Amino acid sequence: MKNNMEQSKLIQAINKQKQEIKVSITLKQESQRFTILLFNALFDQNTKAEKALIELEALFLKIRNIACPEIKDAPCKTWDDFTKNIPDLFCSLKKDATAIFNNDPAAESIEEIYLAYPGFFAISIYRMAREFFKLGLPLIPRLMTEYAHQLTGIDIHPGAQIGNSFFIDHGTGVVIGETTEIHDNVKIYQGVTLGALKVRKQLKNIKRHPTIEKNVVIYANASILGGQTVIGENSIIGGNTWLTASIPKNSKVLHTPELQIITKSDK
Repeated sequence: MKNNMEQSKLIQAINKQKQEIKVSITLKQESQRFTILLFNALFDQNTKAEKALIELEALFLKIRNIACPEIKDAPCKTWDDFTKNIPDLFCSLKKDATAIFNNDPAAESIEEIYLAYPGFFAISIYRMAREFFKLGLPLIPRLMTEYAHQLTGIDIHPGAQIGNSFFIDHGTGVVIGETTEIHDNVKIYQGVTLGALKVRKQLKNIKRHPTIEKNVVIYANASILGGQTVIGENSIIGGNTWLTASIPKNSKVLHTPELQIITKSDK
């Protein structure tokens, strides 16, 4: 009897907690399924486009209704707007894949880029999510890019503005914040952070993350912080560099720690 009473109290406590936070794990799971199906619909030869688009629209409406209960079952212009942008999306992603192939000597083919490069996958999901973000759809774009983060270790906020021919090499640990601006032909390596200098809720509507101008290369584990920080075009940022101020175009920034090498003869 005592155990039944304790379990009843526990169930009441759990139900109360659920009422307070109102989180739907179904939304997260179905958003992940939507993300993979969308990627496959655009790139996989064995995924029939017509059938996939029908399934995607139904799945999109399902997650839209969960994310936006106030417009549940209402006509959905957002999906139609997204499909109109697919040709432009293809064009952008083709430029990204070509940039990776042209810049990475390890790449054997374009097919390898599409199938095996985590940077391309993360960029693809970002660009898809970005379209929904621009259309004002809440939460779902964030769930899409977070799913790519989960699979690749690359965290790109859908609010970031990224130009054409973007290349993330290796990619693990890359973080690109919400108000980041990246211009065309930028290449970054693993561990790069494009982040905020200050993290305060009051700065929500302020540009907090840096601007990276065209043709910049940022090597591994560099951190570039602050909404007023601008990396000028054609610059090279060396590995392990920490930047919180702007640099002019055509610059080279290097981190040169003092190294001490001890050989056996020195002991």
